[in-house]
Amino acid sequence: MDSLKDVWNAAIDFLNEVGKLFTTKLFELGESNITLGTILYFIISFIILTLVAKHFRNLLVNKILVKANMEKGARNSIGLITRVMIMFIGAIFIIQSAGIDMSSLSLLAGALGVGIGFGLQNITDNFISGIIILFEKPIKVGDRIVVGDTEGDVINISVRATTILTNENVSIIVPNSEFISSRVINWSHNDRNIRFDIPVGVSYAEDPVEVKDVLMKVADENEHVLKHPAPHVFFDEFGDSSLNFTLAIWTSTHTDKPRRLKTELYFEIFERFKEKGIEIPFPQRDVYIKSNVEPTPQQK
Repeated sequence: MDSLKDVWNAAIDFLNEVGKLFTTKLFELGESNITLGTILYFIISFIILTLVAKHFRNLLVNKILVKANMEKGARNSIGLITRVMIMFIGAIFIIQSAGIDMSSLSLLAGALGVGIGFGLQNITDNFISGIIILFEKPIKVGDRIVVGDTEGDVINISVRATTILTNENVSIIVPNSEFISSRVINWSHNDRNIRFDIPVGVSYAEDPVEVKDVLMKVADENEHVLKHPAPHVFFDEFGDSSLNFTLAIWTSTHTDKPRRLKTELYFEIFERFKEKGIEIPFPQRDVYIKSNVEPTPQQK
């Protein structure tokens, strides 16, 4: 019986020592004492906060916002913002519940804020620009765009950058801030129907009506040219050495491959002109050489 009591007392003493270990002051933060128990409380609390924020973000993105038919990029942005807010509010609650004086952290937070502000200025700019893009939708996945010297299809929009796939199958990562501060051409902002102009020149000896008929027939027989809106032929001008026309066609299948469609049409136009004997002119210059010309005084 005495041995059992001794074991019990030893256990009580051990727990008291452990309790002292967790409550012994390690250092001070302002007017607050930091102990090993405080550190463990922070670690466990932040692990739980991270798991809760992640779970709520996944629930919001994959369950709630999906029912609103919102695009994946916009859902991810809302989820990220919500998770950051939960982490921020939860961190303040954890610090206060641990008895830490928030005023003692103000100077440190201010110094860190200034340093982070300068270091993350571009990242913040791109992040805010990404949110603007995802909500205002000046561009969206699948659009054919031109920004700067880059042209291609948008395949992904994240909160930091947008991925563009060129016709050469090269992925180009463009910071989102460029889409806000630069001029962007969106070929398919409203729909995929795009008009292309095909300039054609013929000799002055040709009949403009016949040229128009040939161009219209070429456009009508091409499977990639839309019937509505219908193609049209414009008689542009009497050029220096040719009658200049423009074949205006609409397409929805070759929005991202304009050169391929133009090549098909030019090949067919050349063949039809050759069959009809329609001449495609080229610039000509006549050179006259004068002989028996007396030299000027300067040339003597």
